[in-house]
Amino acid sequence: MKTLRAVIKDRKAITALEYGLLASLIVVGIITGISLIGNKLKNTFNTIASSL
Repeated sequence: MKTLRAVIKDRKAITALEYGLLASLIVVGIITGISLIGNKLKNTFNTIASSL
């Protein structure tokens, strides 16, 4: 019975770790996307400002 409980606890820890890794990858993707969009918008506005 103790062995079964230990396995269940380990699975919960592994699942929590997987969710943490997944969340961190999503955050990195969002930050990268925002950075790329921000740089493109900045360049677009600079081009418009230069034309005016």
